[in-house]
Order: sequence, then structure tokens, then C-alpha cells
Amino acid sequence: MLMSFVRFLKNWTLPVAMAFGTAVYLTFAYTPQLASAALFFAPVFDAILPLFMFCILFVTFCKVDFRRLRPVPWHWWVALFQILFVAIIVGAIVTFHITGRNLILLEAILTCIIGPAAAAAAVVTQKLGGSLEEMTTYTFLSNFITATLIPICFPIIDKAAHITFLQAFSKILYEVCTVLLLPMLLAFIVKHSMHRLHRRIVSVKDLSYYLWAASLAIVTGTTVKNICNADTTVGFLFTIALLGLVLCIVQFSVGRYIGHFFGATVCAGQALGQKNTAFAIWISYAYLNPLSSVGPGCYILWQNIINSIEIWQERKHHPLTERTS
Repeated sequence: MLMSFVRFLKNWTLPVAMAFGTAVYLTFAYTPQLASAALFFAPVFDAILPLFMFCILFVTFCKVDFRRLRPVPWHWWVALFQILFVAIIVGAIVTFHITGRNLILLEAILTCIIGPAAAAAAVVTQKLGGSLEEMTTYTFLSNFITATLIPICFPIIDKAAHITFLQAFSKILYEVCTVLLLPMLLAFIVKHSMHRLHRRIVSVKDLSYYLWAASLAIVTGTTVKNICNADTTVGFLFTIALLGLVLCIVQFSVGRYIGHFFGATVCAGQALGQKNTAFAIWISYAYLNPLSSVGPGCYILWQNIINSIEIWQERKHHPLTERTS
């Protein structure tokens, strides 16, 4: 019985984390006696979330072969399709002069496309047998593509988006440096100078994966909060969520299709499909209609359900050679 429960948790860690985050938020939100506790813990969770991401990437980068961090052909094809998808959405908004709720729907889709590959995508990629180094390299490339596209596209679709190229590029570049470069630099130092500490870190099986699951519970709670407090109808929220699901499936599928030409099905699928939704939510609030943030908020649920299915299939087909992260 216990072993079955443990196996269930290992196979479905991400949905369990999302369900836990949802249950915790709803408990605190709708229990009057916990109102003061909710106010106390809200800023605490906001503060520890970046720490979780830092630790996740640090542990992941401790396993990276830094000599293999270089662009490969599938990187450019995935990047091209991301730019193409963005151009289609922006072109539709401008050409058909879309406004109102339809504009919010397209903005919700756009944020899920224009956002960079998730920094934690490397965690799933490694568990699925993909190249950690290729995925890490593309994560950097994806962030710079996003940093270029946002200041070009957003002022076109929203005249109220008073954003200069330098301001947007600098802000996103700062996020890249703090989220990616610092843990990578620390991992490089530990790997090459602190061998005993490095061995202890990499010896803990699935450490980065379970750290990520903990952070996912926090992010999911925040997402549910945004959805519950959204000033619109349930039907409209459902439409945004459904479009997010369709987009998620399309991006994963296109990425995997590109990857199969280069023997990188897993990597390319995660690169195009798994997005930094926390960043996408931020740009929605900062530069577009805040209601469009529900799009990436729902997308994080869909992409992690897909990740969970992929990981379950990997464990099912390779039960004796589970990937570690």
C-alpha cells in the first residue's frame, strides 16, 4: 500500500503539487479565521519563490557539462517558429483592428507564445532523457529572443504600452542574469573547485525535480488567486483556459515535430512548449490588459499536466533506468 502511494507520488508529482497549492489557497481564502495568516504568508511565499528557482537551477547546473553549451540546428528552427507564431498573432490584431474581449483573448495567447522557455525546462528534459546542455543553451537564446520581441510588438498592439526598447530589454536582461547566470556561475565554481560539496549535491536523487514541485505549488496557488479575483464572467475565463490548452498542445507538438528531424524530439518539444509562465504573467500585468494574465496562469497548469504524462510514460517504459535531475 505504502509503495503504491509512493509510486503514485513519483509518477504524478506535478499534479499533486498543483492540487496542493490550489487546496491551500482556497482554504486560506475562504476560511475567515485564517485571514490574518493569509496576509502574513502571502509576502513570504512571494519572497521564497525566487529562492526556490535559484536552488532548482543551481542543482540542475551542477550536472551540466559546460563545454557542451553551444547552439545546435534545432535551436534556430524552434526560435523561428516562436517568432512566426508571434508575428501571426500581432498581425491579426493589427490587420483586423481587434479590440475588447477578443483583444484580451489574443493578448492572453500572445503572452504564452512570446514568453521564453522555462528555466526549469532543463529539469524535465533531463528526466525524459534529453540533452541538459542543449536545453540550457536554448533557454538563454529564448530569453534574448523574448527581450527583442516584446518592445517591438507590445507598443504596436497596445498604444498604452509606454515601453521603450532599452527599458524592456534591460528589465528582461536583468531577469536573465539573476535567474540563470548567478546559479550557473555558482554551479561552475562548486563543480570545479568544491568537489566534495558537488558530489553531495548530485548524489541526492531528483533533488531539483522536487524543489521545482514545491515551487509549482506556490505558483499554482497564486494562479488560482488571480483566476478567483478576475473581474469577468466564468464563461470568458473558461474560453481563455481552453485556448491555453489548445495552444499548449500545439506548441509541444510543433516543437517535437521539429525535433524529430534532428534527433532531439524531447528537447525541442520542451523548448517550444514549456514556458516561463511566471514571466508571462508579469508582462501581462505590466504592459497589457491585466485580465490577459489568466492565459499564462492557465497555461502553467496545462504544461505541467503534459509534463507529468511524459514523465509517467518515461517511467513506465524505463522503470529500471529512471532519469535523475
